[in-house]
Amino acid sequence: MIQLTNVSKTYPNGARALIDVNLKIDKGEFVFLVGPSGAGKSTLIKLFYRDEIPTRGQVQINGKNLVRMKEREVPYLRRSIGVVFQDFKLLPNKTVFENVAFALEVIGVSKSEVKVRTCATIELVGLAGKENSFPNELSGGEQQRVCVARAVINNPALLVADEPTGNLDPDTAWEIMDLLFSINKRGTTVVMGTHARAIVDKMQKRVIAIENGRVARDEENGGYGYDT
Repeated sequence: MIQLTNVSKTYPNGARALIDVNLKIDKGEFVFLVGPSGAGKSTLIKLFYRDEIPTRGQVQINGKNLVRMKEREVPYLRRSIGVVFQDFKLLPNKTVFENVAFALEVIGVSKSEVKVRTCATIELVGLAGKENSFPNELSGGEQQRVCVARAVINNPALLVADEPTGNLDPDTAWEIMDLLFSINKRGTTVVMGTHARAIVDKMQKRVIAIENGRVARDEENGGYGYDT
């Protein structure tokens, strides 16, 4: 599913975000990326959906080489990858239905199919009845559910989430985690960057720790491992 080989990323200002990272994540896994702020987690996640390109090394997702990929191929790659952000990134002038449906409309899905799939996905994330609400009428947890719906409506092979519970209270954070876990059980690979010690320690999934741009630890059924 994901294969990184000798990946390094140095930004134009000389900052070294990643150094010789080798990583393999199999289809269907649920993986936490942990580590101090500035360790390179967000850069690593951005490599997965080609928002960043490594300075050196190879990134392969589902057998596709993202380094050699042409720009015109990137939108097709992203159709198979869902992304959930900490700060939601919803379109404020669109309803819940419109925010979720937009992911299908931009790839030319028919109106009838858009309606069926959007309604089903909104129900999947527990927001039935909120279709006509605007983002500013929703709680933080509800907004994040919209983000998850938008990310999974194309049935992606991979879902990447960068601090998806970072702006949520603990109870709401667990609701989002339950949702991500249920999506993972349906076969979607999930990679989540997080500082949420309690969540990582309780869920006992694979934990990859990034420190100073390197993989410092890779454990099955791992814990958070840092003081918060």
